Amino acid sequence: MKPPAALFGRRARLRWLHQIIGGALLMPYFLVGTVLVGMTGGGEALFSSVPAQFAAFAIALPIAAATGVFPLVRPLSVAAVRALCGVPPALLADGPARTRQARVRAAGWYTLHLALGGIVSGATLALPPFAVAVAALPFSAPLRSTWLLDGPEVLREPWALALAPFAGLAMLVALALVAAATGELLARRAPVLLGPTPEDRLAAAERRAADLAVRNRLARELHDSVGHALSAVTLQAGAARRVLDRDPEFVREALTAIEETTRRTVGELDSVLGLLRQDGEPDDEGAAHGPGLDALDGLLAHCGVRVAYERRGDPDGLDPVVSREAYRIVQEGLSNASRHGGGASPVRLLIAVRERELEIVMENPLGERPAVVRPGGGRGLRGIAERAVLLGGRTEAGADDGVWRLTALLPLTVPGRAGRKRGRR
Repeated sequence: MKPPAALFGRRARLRWLHQIIGGALLMPYFLVGTVLVGMTGGGEALFSSVPAQFAAFAIALPIAAATGVFPLVRPLSVAAVRALCGVPPALLADGPARTRQARVRAAGWYTLHLALGGIVSGATLALPPFAVAVAALPFSAPLRSTWLLDGPEVLREPWALALAPFAGLAMLVALALVAAATGELLARRAPVLLGPTPEDRLAAAERRAADLAVRNRLARELHDSVGHALSAVTLQAGAARRVLDRDPEFVREALTAIEETTRRTVGELDSVLGLLRQDGEPDDEGAAHGPGLDALDGLLAHCGVRVAYERRGDPDGLDPVVSREAYRIVQEGLSNASRHGGGASPVRLLIAVRERELEIVMENPLGERPAVVRPGGGRGLRGIAERAVLLGGRTEAGADDGVWRLTALLPLTVPGRAGRKRGRR
């Protein structure tokens, strides 16, 4: 930055204003200091005594530091620094100071801001009129007569009067230099004293992780519900188009299946949008929204592929969250079978309720090429694995002798959820 801009540019002016605000904030503490100094017996000459004013200034700073520990001091200071000091926002903390370390650092910044601001704002009020008066001495006879009587002896010298305009200008430049230097000091110390503490960084990381988890969950819901519906509708529509002129009854059944699939998907999509309206933070009951294994018959009837379904045990008593995630896993498995299966043999589906876990096994023969190609594929198996892991389960998937097998093992209840449900009764 060029020297004139460094002293009088927009950033320098804003930083100067920031320090004047600090001086204004110092005034209540300074007045308390003057009262305390006046109680010692120096009240009559307080405003004409430089030592007394420095004593009031010294008393004001510890009082300012004591008030700087309040949590709201940091966000107010951060807002002023972001607006006036040219500090990158990412280097500053957000929110009130909650920990002891953050409060101490904020108090240190507050005291530094008020101390430098008091000096600079005081000089800004006092020095410019004096500098202008000095610069005007050679051009004002009344001013010279006053200064020659009451001023220092050196001003009576002709060379001193000749240099007076330059001296006045030098005073103003010196004030600008001091303001720029102290502004730069404050800007450099702001990230240190107002930056995030380790606790702030940890809290921010936890918030980002929670936001990412919500986004991933919503992405899984949309991928599984809408993706499955599109695959099934595409299969049904393609089959109906091929036999449109030969088998009207089959076409009628295909259109009925398309209607049922789209109607069911609209309901599921509304459930996902409900999560968005709740800012992605559903409660325990909201976590179980959506179809479960009790809606599996409707899914199998209109999924677009033949399914040989075998059930062992009774899944009706499952935790609603487990039932819902199991439904989504089956739904995504059927979508994969419709896209990549051979189609000659039915998909084999086994749902078994064991003593401690729910087992889901899906098998389908692999085709030579996918039956349906959709852009953005490859997320289904990852979404299935994520669903199982979040419940404390596990999955396996792979091909063996021309058969694709997907296995998912889920706990019968979500850890910690049963206790919360009992506590609400």
